[in-house]
Amino acid sequence: MNKIRIKLVRSPVGCKPSQRLTIKALGLRKMNHIVEHNDTPQIRGMVDRVRHLVSVEDF
Repeated sequence: MNKIRIKLVRSPVGCKPSQRLTIKALGLRKMNHIVEHNDTPQIRGMVDRVRHLVSVEDF
């Protein structure tokens, strides 16, 4: 299965609570923190909700 790297590039301070929870559910804690997840429709949907806060890299 393909993997994706997700990096938190903007702070979730001032965002909606649901977006903060999505960031937390992805496992992102601090600015510039990078996590790796399997490329599934569920993860892609979560990333789509917070696309203005994260960057995504396929590998």
